[in-house]
Amino acid sequence: VADLPVCVEDTAAGPLHSRIVRHGGEHRIGRIPIAPARRADADLLALLALDPRIATCDPASALYLDTETTGLGPGAGTVAFLVGLAWFEPGRDGMPPGLVVEQLLVRRLGEEAPVLARIAERLAEASMLVTFNGKSFDMPVLRTRFVMGRMEIPVEPPHLDLVHVARRLHKGRGIGATLGAVEREVLGFVLENDVPSGEVSACYLHFLRTGDPRALMGVVEHNAWDVVSMAALVGLYGEPLEGTQLEAGDLVGVARTLKRAGSADLAFEVADTAVARGAGHEGTRARAEIAKARGDKTRALADFEALAESVDDPRVRLELAKLYEHHAKDVSRALALVEAGTGEADELRTRRETRLRRKLEKQATRRLL
Repeated sequence: VADLPVCVEDTAAGPLHSRIVRHGGEHRIGRIPIAPARRADADLLALLALDPRIATCDPASALYLDTETTGLGPGAGTVAFLVGLAWFEPGRDGMPPGLVVEQLLVRRLGEEAPVLARIAERLAEASMLVTFNGKSFDMPVLRTRFVMGRMEIPVEPPHLDLVHVARRLHKGRGIGATLGAVEREVLGFVLENDVPSGEVSACYLHFLRTGDPRALMGVVEHNAWDVVSMAALVGLYGEPLEGTQLEAGDLVGVARTLKRAGSADLAFEVADTAVARGAGHEGTRARAEIAKARGDKTRALADFEALAESVDDPRVRLELAKLYEHHAKDVSRALALVEAGTGEADELRTRRETRLRRKLEKQATRRLL
């Protein structure tokens, strides 16, 4: 394996080709440090992941995993030829805790057993598994490889798949949900001379045909950075919200996710912070929706009124019409909004308008009596 940055280790399953890199707690991916991942708030991560099992896990003992494969689908013919693993180790020799990155290379097709055995060992030691799209891709690929190798599929700890969290939190940015996009736009990190995802498999096949290690150097670096980036994201998503480095628009995504998770009070606090930090219309809309869900109709009314003054949105008029009718008891304002258009189906709009006109007629009759 000349010139490839890997060592050979004799194991019970055969020779294991691996690379170990250690990063100190001060290490950053772009502008985001990795150290906060060790002390991330597991309860908050569980809410953002919509998975209560994550709350029982210790992020300091998480295993980060990313694969490079010979195909783009998790079928039986796809091989995970390079597997990146990372975990935090305790401080030693007076140094603070750091992140260990271990990369496992399938040097030749058919030599997967030692790689799979090492993965099983790491999974058994982990409190939780962290991936980016691992539920849909990485883990199905690895499970298939265990089956193909006639090896027992290891028990997996609770799985935090960051792709779902990223989609919810960064929806307003319109950046997509690839790890590369999140690294660039959220972490502020761009890997120079990176290997495009579509060329990874070709690099490995070229290496198999020629033995030229240069074909894999870029893939190895790409994999190493990706697995460390996940630690930076866990630290970012799981840090106390009052000190968060998330942008105002991302906090809107946090607030909506917390509302969906059933944590309405915390959701309102985050939405309020988002508005204060300049989240604009979307922040105000989120705060209004959450206030309404909490039963704070006065706050919801004030926010929807502010929105109606600055945006032309039928959905805002519909929410205001409901609040004017049932909370403020201002039927005439509610009717005016319905007449301006609320985006409802014709049948629903007609039914609402008829009910409001009937209420107005009853009010007029009572005034005459």
